[in-house]
Amino acid sequence: MRASRAGQAGMTLIEIMIALAILGLMMTIAWKTITNTSNARRTFVAIEERNHEIRVALARVAADLESAYLSLNEDSNADVSQRRTLFVGKSGGDVPELRFSSLCHTPLWADANESEQTQIAYYAAPDRDDPSKKNWLRRELRRPSNEPWKEQPADIDVLLRDVDKVTFDYFDWKDADWQDSWDSTSSDAEKNRLPSRVRITVTFKNPRGEEVKLTTQARILMQEPLNFQTSANE
Repeated sequence: MRASRAGQAGMTLIEIMIALAILGLMMTIAWKTITNTSNARRTFVAIEERNHEIRVALARVAADLESAYLSLNEDSNADVSQRRTLFVGKSGGDVPELRFSSLCHTPLWADANESEQTQIAYYAAPDRDDPSKKNWLRRELRRPSNEPWKEQPADIDVLLRDVDKVTFDYFDWKDADWQDSWDSTSSDAEKNRLPSRVRITVTFKNPRGEEVKLTTQARILMQEPLNFQTSANE
């Protein structure tokens, strides 16, 4: 009787140990599944937030470019590189500089001595907190003049943080071809002309470390330069 009871007690202890082992294994599998799901969700959310940030930046650039314009009513004595209206897109570098006049400015204050005319520049600068990263900046002059544009008061916004590469391509409708630079102040075929379309491509790494490219195009609506000539009798 005692031996039988001892055997039954031993078998019960073994069964408990096996049950605990199975329970521990199931809990480990469940925890691993929950952890992987949570990590996947965080990665997916980070990817979508980054993609949204890029799309908003591209939409802003496209809206600015679509309102680009030129004017022939300029000070003839002013340096051509400091004109109030121009379209200068440089080539080379990871984030080339682009500066142009646009009609996209919105005055924020009542009776402000401003109009919809503005001058916008896009360029890169090191991040203040982490100099190893580049930020894509947008500089807007509320009242552009013939003074050097970098010395004029302006609003500077971070358009996009930690960008790897930005490319601009300009479509010349005369040659029916894309080119990587444009200068409306030069004396060549681009003088006083705007590209009909601008293609903007942003290259960046997503939270998984994968290289991604997003591209959009802007169609410049005002192709003819403004020219308000007045007669001698007026």
